[in-house]
Amino acid sequence: MLEKYIHQIRHGVNLSRSDMTAAMEQMMEGQASDIQVASFLTAMSMKGETVEEIAAGAQVLRDKAIHIELNGLHAIDTCGTGGDGGGTYNISTAVAFVAAAAGVPVVKHGNRSVSSKCGSADVLEALGANIQVTPDQAEAMVKDIGICFVFAPAYHGAMRHVGKVRKALGFRTMFNMLGPLVNPAQVSGQVIGVFDEQLTEKMALVLRELGTKRALVVHGKDGLDELSITSDSIVSELDGHEINTYCVNPEQYGLHRAKMEDIQGGDANMNASIIKELFSGAKGSKRDILALNAGAALYISRHAKTIEEGIQQAEYILDNQLALHKLHAFIEYTQQFKKTV
Repeated sequence: MLEKYIHQIRHGVNLSRSDMTAAMEQMMEGQASDIQVASFLTAMSMKGETVEEIAAGAQVLRDKAIHIELNGLHAIDTCGTGGDGGGTYNISTAVAFVAAAAGVPVVKHGNRSVSSKCGSADVLEALGANIQVTPDQAEAMVKDIGICFVFAPAYHGAMRHVGKVRKALGFRTMFNMLGPLVNPAQVSGQVIGVFDEQLTEKMALVLRELGTKRALVVHGKDGLDELSITSDSIVSELDGHEINTYCVNPEQYGLHRAKMEDIQGGDANMNASIIKELFSGAKGSKRDILALNAGAALYISRHAKTIEEGIQQAEYILDNQLALHKLHAFIEYTQQFKKTV
């Protein structure tokens, strides 16, 4: 059955929502061979995914996921597609703790590294956290300390059917785009970094179709899936049903333009050290890019009226080590749970 869809895609034919749903169901139920999955993902990557295809794929994963109930809490997520090859430290993970320290509920959705040296799960473990918490425990964490981490494989069991193929292919696939769209808590606000400038509006349209109320989809012109301080950045902002796309630069927020090597990270232990230093008040370009992206998260959560105001709040939080306190509370809370997955 999947061969029919592969044939269509290879000939440049976009799949209908129902066909894309059927194709995803087959892959997520383990009814397709690794070769078929690889062929499908490769053909889709070469054709280019449509808004309808991405939304249909995301909906299948959402439907199959174990869900987290927020009971009216308006939480956000800070997550990138990855695959940008930038080699930066885990900026969006650090942003999550700054936002939580500001009082914004955060459900950070993440995984181990697929295409980089260090994923969010890797760096959190290096920081001393237990990432293996149950949905009930995650719900309690958001209520009690304002932040939790949801380890994607524990909530998206169906993804095991494509994990080996993704790793073997070694290039960005549709699943890089789907990851940030399938938070098990179905958060109300998101900052999503994407690896391609052409994806900012497309992903904003997908989020709107999936029912997200507020989001920033960002891409640094240097290639980063973050708001960058080494180049201008493209932003597609979703607010209700309206989408606006615009360009920002570090100078307009009073930040110095940096070089890529100034914001580089390394393996999990190095990135953990960087985050602890920043949360302890370290200055420089690594802090600037953290403050910029945290400012965006505070803006999207309506905790700040503008990104600039959000940056000021983030700098106050970093200066006063509030994110460090939040990190310590997070680590301590997770360690009371035995590894359950």
